[in-house]
Amino acid sequence: MTDKLRYKDFIATVRYSSSDEVFFGKIEGINDLVTFEGDSVSKLQRAFKEAVEDYLALCKDLGKEVFKSFKGSFNVRLNPELHSKLFENATLEGKTLNQYVKEAITEKLVRTAK
Repeated sequence: MTDKLRYKDFIATVRYSSSDEVFFGKIEGINDLVTFEGDSVSKLQRAFKEAVEDYLALCKDLGKEVFKSFKGSFNVRLNPELHSKLFENATLEGKTLNQYVKEAITEKLVRTAK
């Protein structure tokens, strides 16, 4: 079982509450908190789709951006040994650390898209 749902361009994380006997989820990658729930997988999926459609309508009515904006930069925390090895490999390839990491991420995304 996966703990993620996809609908249109949206991704949601999903959990199960054994005390409440209900599945619940949260839409990720947006600037608001949008949750949904269902007491079966099919009801959870339906509630997710309804939540997405409601959120899209709300954003349209408010003239609000649907998804978070990304600046293109983020911090990555590594242990010092890994940081040193990355720097060494980047230098040996004649690249900056930023170029090296960007290429590694791109390669990973290409491999997982197949």
